Amino acid sequence: MSPERARAAFRAGTVAPTSGWAAGFTQTNLIAVPRDWAYDVLLFCQRNPRPCPVLDVTDPGSTSTVLAPGADLSRDLPRYRVWRDGELAGEVDDVSGLWQEDLVAFSIGCSFTFETGLLAAGIPLRHIEQGRNVSMYVTNRRCRPAGRLHGPMVVSMRPIPADRVAEATAISGAMPAVHGAPVHTGDPAELGIADLDRPDFGDPVRAEPGDVPVFWACGVTPQAALMASKPPFAITHSPGHMFITDRRDSEYRVTVQWNEQPPSG
Repeated sequence: MSPERARAAFRAGTVAPTSGWAAGFTQTNLIAVPRDWAYDVLLFCQRNPRPCPVLDVTDPGSTSTVLAPGADLSRDLPRYRVWRDGELAGEVDDVSGLWQEDLVAFSIGCSFTFETGLLAAGIPLRHIEQGRNVSMYVTNRRCRPAGRLHGPMVVSMRPIPADRVAEATAISGAMPAVHGAPVHTGDPAELGIADLDRPDFGDPVRAEPGDVPVFWACGVTPQAALMASKPPFAITHSPGHMFITDRRDSEYRVTVQWNEQPPSG
């Protein structure tokens, strides 16, 4: 499915996690805040580039983005979250009636983008196999604060066969604009995660024999910061329900780092 058809389906009312949709095209997280908070968000993202890599920032009030000319950020995601004073006020499929003239929208890189490379290499993605949203967890790692914005890092987790972890690390590491390499592999307790079967966002995903949990910095991190910092109003994507852009994943690949055979000599 093309990005245009995917966005049209969401605008028409289809609601689904977007992992696996429009393969080969970049997906982004969304956070829109009043202009008075926009500098704090921009500084927070600059200070925490692993979980919050910024791909575009709109003018105040605008719902358009250079990442997909003609698209509408207020209608073309499958599901949104509306926040008031740091509390989740609701989840809706269209926020065009809530979009304020002073809202500044940030498009933040998404780990779904590097999944194309993992699948192309034959690395299994259990959440796609199981028809589930990816698992996401709030960690004990604190982000560097910026102005009024502060909070913990959120990570996404994918069970990866142990003998493919190095390859998955290299493939994702070649895409720093969409979170890059994992921040942790193995024992979730080191991130303060008590139970993988109880994610804070998304769905629990069943590991297969021989899999190990691999954790990547996640673009839901700004939502954790909203809960901690309590701006008066904000709009975000619902976790796992991303904006599908017209940009190809390959545009964000900086190098090829993996080679199964070491160079001779």
